[in-house]
Amino acid sequence: MGMKRAALAGLATCALIGSAMAEPKTNLLSQWSEGSDAAALAKLGQMFTAAGGKWQATSIAGHTANTLAKLRSDVIEGNAPPAVQLKGPEIAEWNATGKTANLDALAAKEGWDKVVAPELLPVMKPTGHWVAVPMNIHRINWIWGSTEAMKQAGIATLPKTWAEFNADCDKALAAHLICLAHFSQDWTDSTVFEDVVYGQDIDLFRKAFVEGDTNAMRSPEMVKAFTQFRLMVSKYMDPGIAGRDYDTTTGMIKNGKAVFFIMGDWQIGIFTAAGMKTPQDYVCAQSPTDWGKPGFILNSDSVVFFKQTDPDYIAGQTLLAHLIMSPKFQTVFNQTKGSIPARLDIDLSQGWNACQQQSQAALQASIKDGALVRSFAHNMTILQKYRGAAMEVITSFVSNPKMTPKEAADAMADAVDSQK
Repeated sequence: MGMKRAALAGLATCALIGSAMAEPKTNLLSQWSEGSDAAALAKLGQMFTAAGGKWQATSIAGHTANTLAKLRSDVIEGNAPPAVQLKGPEIAEWNATGKTANLDALAAKEGWDKVVAPELLPVMKPTGHWVAVPMNIHRINWIWGSTEAMKQAGIATLPKTWAEFNADCDKALAAHLICLAHFSQDWTDSTVFEDVVYGQDIDLFRKAFVEGDTNAMRSPEMVKAFTQFRLMVSKYMDPGIAGRDYDTTTGMIKNGKAVFFIMGDWQIGIFTAAGMKTPQDYVCAQSPTDWGKPGFILNSDSVVFFKQTDPDYIAGQTLLAHLIMSPKFQTVFNQTKGSIPARLDIDLSQGWNACQQQSQAALQASIKDGALVRSFAHNMTILQKYRGAAMEVITSFVSNPKMTPKEAADAMADAVDSQK
């Protein structure tokens, strides 16, 4: 009897301990509701569940603004979500509210400061404390070439400078091909334009798009960038850009109807899903730079954490941050998405696309050369209100052939000034 009573007492003690211990759970708020983004997020959910957590995700379809509106109302109601997909200046803005969680203990234990790309550290640690973790590094400044269309136009390699790009485009036109595949939306127009600015003048890029200096926006150098962009829009793109969707644009490269496409490296995931391989169907290189060194415009998806009172959610935050930063997740997620790991210590020699391998090498070279910048078009630099104002002008320039490069540069500076 005594042994039985002791065993029952032991079980009761275990039950008490079990009820006191937290069971990790989370609810990740994101805008990833479809396609490869949703698939990549599902992989994170599977890892979280396999590690003993209770996974829940809330996806808000559409623009980042929709996710931010939901977050704002939740925070105001005192119901901040435990984890949110956010990036760039938004992390610092939310950190300033004093409602973000502190991940320093986990970061120190796992040595994040030593392995994360240096340009990302101030984004994840706006005031010196880890409040967010990066899922990946996207490179924006890519040019993709259709292997078939390049052959048809007599173009052997992807252009290294903007002068070479223009010369290649003239060859494409002579071969009755569209030179630059494009679909006009504010973010796609600004993606191409930031590549032009960066490729012509890295100092201009930093002043105008990282510091938000409106004198730089109205400078002769910015007028020069708009002049190159006007040539691209009016001569090297085609009139169908206004009504075209993303899939159709990818199809132009796949079917050899267009020679080049300027887009970030999520394009790898899209090409792969379309059954395309490199170099058989497409080739990749950094978009043209007139200063002749490896360059890198960085974008990064990340998850920011908000203070919680429920011990289950607090335990879930530690587990989720640990999993996101794990080499396993950084590998699985980025192989699917086309980006590269935010950790610099992951070997990409096996199981990675050749363009991803090229991306990691360019990242390391650009860190060494001081040429790494964060992306303006993809919300990694100036505040959203300034970015939105500038992007509106860039897209007006694309849709209005009468707007001169000088008018565009002045309008962009005025639009940003009006938000101050």
